[in-house]
Amino acid sequence: MSEFWSTLEQLVSDSEIKIDRPKGSAHPKFESIIYPLDYGYLEGTTGGDGHGVDVWVGSGDRSQVNGVVATVDVYKKDAELKILLGCSEGDAYMVFETHITDHQQAKLILRSEDDAVE
Repeated sequence: MSEFWSTLEQLVSDSEIKIDRPKGSAHPKFESIIYPLDYGYLEGTTGGDGHGVDVWVGSGDRSQVNGVVATVDVYKKDAELKILLGCSEGDAYMVFETHITDHQQAKLILRSEDDAVE
């Protein structure tokens, strides 16, 4: 499993992180959704929606991949993988809860200590 995480870290290190929705800002279409952390994408990448791979950035080391959130959205009819960078366990659960809505479900996958890159 550590190859998965090291490959994600390589993708992050090879890309520029663009934050387009800062912590505390409202979703552009659903104003009741407030971003608990910085949210953006990896420039020059392509995610499931055809745009850059999504990232959530906590207050820790933004080069450290701490987990992913897999989402399925029946409203948008898509599924995506969102990378957690520099997130504490508490940050990760806040992100996870943000993705649970009437039309969207999510699965949180946290990186374990056994999956650390050496």
